[in-house]
Amino acid sequence: MSRSEHAAGARSPGRAEVLIALAADVVLVVAFAAIGRASHDSDVWIGLWQTAWPFLAALGIGWLVTRGWRAPVAPVRTGVGVWAITVGGGMLLRWAAGQGTAIPFIVVASLTLLVALVGWRVIVAVVRRVRRR
Repeated sequence: MSRSEHAAGARSPGRAEVLIALAADVVLVVAFAAIGRASHDSDVWIGLWQTAWPFLAALGIGWLVTRGWRAPVAPVRTGVGVWAITVGGGMLLRWAAGQGTAIPFIVVASLTLLVALVGWRVIVAVVRRVRRR
């Protein structure tokens, strides 16, 4: 932790906070895949894994690259990196697996996952800031 983080009152996250943050990300990515399947009149449950796995794999990579366990609820430090890698890696994995990567899908997935993966972290940051006052 840097001096500025110590000065700002930053703390190391506990194991529970890390696991909850990771679980939230996983749930949101699966929800994104389920909603996408449902919006296209597809059977949500039968094809859910096929739709979700590229994004879940990329999410895991995003957590590793950003070292998400160090600041799991940080909107910029963790959230933006996890989002970018989840979208970019997920699209690359979909393409490699012969799944669709049409431009409209990329745009919708990018915006939806931005709101999901960064949005909840922004809400947590705002709530924490308000509670400190």
